Amino acid sequence: MNGADKLVLRSWWFRVCLLWFCSLPLGSAPAQTARLRTISGEVITDRNELVPGVAVEANWGSGNCETTTDSQGAFHLSAPDARLTLRVRGKYLTFAPLHLAKGDNREGLELHVTYAIASVHESLVISATALDPAIDRRNGNVYKSTLFSRDDQIFDTLAAGINAGQHEGGGKSLEIRRFGFNLDHGGVNGGLKVLIDDVQQNQASQGHGQGYLGSLKSLIPELVDDVDILNGPFSAEYGDFSGLGVVHIRLRESLQNILTVRLQGGSFGAWRDFIGYSPELKNADAFLAYEASHTDGPFLNPGRYGRNNITGNYTVHLNKREWLGFRLNAGTNNFYSSGQIPLDLVDDGQLSRFGFIDPYDGGRVRLGTFGAYYRRERANGDVLKIDGFLGRSLFDLYSNFTFYLNDPVNGDEIQQHDSRLQEGANLQYLHPYKLFGHTALLTVGSNFHDNQINLGLLHTKTREVLAVTTSAHAHVTNGAGYVQQGIDFLGQRLHFDAGLRFDNFRFDVDDHIDSTHSGIQGASRFEPKVNAAYTPWTRAPLTFHASYGRGISSEDARGVIQRPGAPKVATTDFYQLGTSHALRRVAVSTDVFLIDRSAEQVYIPDDGTFEFKGPSRSYGWEAKTSAQLSTRLVFNGGFTRVSNAFYRGITPRDYVDSAPHSVSNGPNSDRLARHRRFPALSPHRPLHPRSARPDGRTVRATAATGIRTRCC
Repeated sequence: MNGADKLVLRSWWFRVCLLWFCSLPLGSAPAQTARLRTISGEVITDRNELVPGVAVEANWGSGNCETTTDSQGAFHLSAPDARLTLRVRGKYLTFAPLHLAKGDNREGLELHVTYAIASVHESLVISATALDPAIDRRNGNVYKSTLFSRDDQIFDTLAAGINAGQHEGGGKSLEIRRFGFNLDHGGVNGGLKVLIDDVQQNQASQGHGQGYLGSLKSLIPELVDDVDILNGPFSAEYGDFSGLGVVHIRLRESLQNILTVRLQGGSFGAWRDFIGYSPELKNADAFLAYEASHTDGPFLNPGRYGRNNITGNYTVHLNKREWLGFRLNAGTNNFYSSGQIPLDLVDDGQLSRFGFIDPYDGGRVRLGTFGAYYRRERANGDVLKIDGFLGRSLFDLYSNFTFYLNDPVNGDEIQQHDSRLQEGANLQYLHPYKLFGHTALLTVGSNFHDNQINLGLLHTKTREVLAVTTSAHAHVTNGAGYVQQGIDFLGQRLHFDAGLRFDNFRFDVDDHIDSTHSGIQGASRFEPKVNAAYTPWTRAPLTFHASYGRGISSEDARGVIQRPGAPKVATTDFYQLGTSHALRRVAVSTDVFLIDRSAEQVYIPDDGTFEFKGPSRSYGWEAKTSAQLSTRLVFNGGFTRVSNAFYRGITPRDYVDSAPHSVSNGPNSDRLARHRRFPALSPHRPLHPRSARPDGRTVRATAATGIRTRCC
């Protein structure tokens, strides 16, 4: 063998060895070379019509991919052979997410969608549609990968002009401020209606305040699938407490991974644990999740704020067009707080800003809710949805606002008690059809909500009862029916819908101390809704919007019975004009608004007194934007400016106080959290100066800015 032959032989052996070496598995190879499979099929309607130009997205535990159907409604995707979820997004389309297990057939799929005009609202899809001034949406990616320790942080992600604050160490309900009005804990001055899977979170005739949102403490952020925020009372689907908007939170039916464990820790004794189990079941989706958290805060009287929450879901696919689901949620919430302390003592150095006077301020909550859900889709595209729930809660709050003013010996500590049993049911029927050749949607539905409540206000010391101030049993019933008709003209460039809702209330109070405060009263209201959207040119990314809606907010039952001549249900007339623009990767919406509120009587559970508020008006403007900076980074932000908020018919003018007139939110990322190497941007929330007195001039609360970040 000559030298050339030896060189060739060595070269051949070198290639064989190199090929063998490259074929060896590496420790990180499975994550980098996961086997890809093709996902293909067609998007069709229930009338077997192909749907071109809609987005098909696949999501799995560590990533996602997306494509658009071609002119024949066909799509092709490449994704790992793992458990994933398919979603279809498009104008006026509804689609139930399709969950595929590992090994399932992924070719030749038929994704059935239905045409359903979502009131006047379009999905927030930057590449295809513009932002709608009347609605804001967030999907689950921002929630599953962000550190949440309080329920107000969920509202910070919405960029919807909502200022949600916490006090009392985080254990009490949120305090909500929006459009220049202070909504207290969510139920006065028009209210902000909050729902989780159709279960109303606002508690009517609550022991501490009307529309109290304390039930949100049992919400586990990792379970949030998406959130819709309506700017005002523009949908006939929502009634009580919807005057200044609706926040509808929807939870997942399953988790991306079979087992998920998260451990978090921080300063001031803060820690949080989350564990979720989601088995792979045939023709069903399920999960069971548990959350535990604790923090003491920076206060000299440690907050000892502890939460324990458990949530479970089981949804069975009866067939391709029917689903039946059951959901259970239960939680506990215990806390102490520094309370409200005198600012003059702090300024004089006699009391630390983190100090306290009454070490027993705080509270405890126990609650549980069981719900059942049914959905059926007919071959012609009609959809029937029925759900119901049963809830039980125990609430005790200890506060001391006046210290030793009324009782120099024992102090002025009070206990507010609320023991509640509530039931509810919702029915909705959607009928998409052609009206004189135009795409139309008829929505008909009804709601029922019933509360049986034991209420009490007690004088206490070290959380021991000294005397009973008020005690009553309240039975509050709210039944409603609604209809909303939407229709498209000019090739879907002009959309119009109108709706009407009717709410009836029954207030029944049995006062245990003063029989003259017992009785039964009723009240009813009609609430009209009108919306329109017009796109002048199909190729120009500009749409004009106009909306009007009347919302309502009921009064505490004790106030209704004690003062039957006062307003039992207040109304909010909300007018909005706006534009939306979609420029490839950037979407912008702008609007101006005017809000007229009727007179309102507010029952004060802190001492059993009343506060009467005359008719008021607020007007201003806002702007929102969403920009796709890269395939993994989306910027969302918004700014709301209230030009004026005042009580009508009063000279000299009396201003609405205790709410900021400028609120900005941003940045926030829906997609960044999908990539582990990038930190998730948390909301930047400036609070601009606001009037703290009715004259609008003498005392102004200072501005503040809050920033939270999360890395890796």
